Amino acid sequence: MSKLKLEILTPNGEIYNGEAISVTLPGEEGEFGVLAEHASLTTLLEAGVIDIEKEDKSIESILINWGVVHVDEEKVIVLVEGAVAIRGESESAIADALEDAKTLIESIKDDNPAIAAVSARIESAAHNLL
Repeated sequence: MSKLKLEILTPNGEIYNGEAISVTLPGEEGEFGVLAEHASLTTLLEAGVIDIEKEDKSIESILINWGVVHVDEEKVIVLVEGAVAIRGESESAIADALEDAKTLIESIKDDNPAIAAVSARIESAAHNLL
């Protein structure tokens, strides 16, 4: 199965750098998926969740507030203003990530009507991880 290289960068540094089978991104006109060898494009991203399917079929979710993505046949580069990875090795690390995600959502909730959907996905992720 073909893989793509994925980088997610914030002003505070790198939040993800690795290979993925697929990535789903929150575009301006709705979510869209990217696989290896995808046609090149550059587009804006809205507040939402980036879902990364890894080689072991696990899904990692990263909440973003907004940004831009550049896709080419081998690599996806995502530049975002703010992001929180919903992951952790322990329940306390996951709880901290969820609190950070809620803070990020609060900072943008007046800017985007889709925030309720994002909040629901965060709560769902919390229940699945704990």
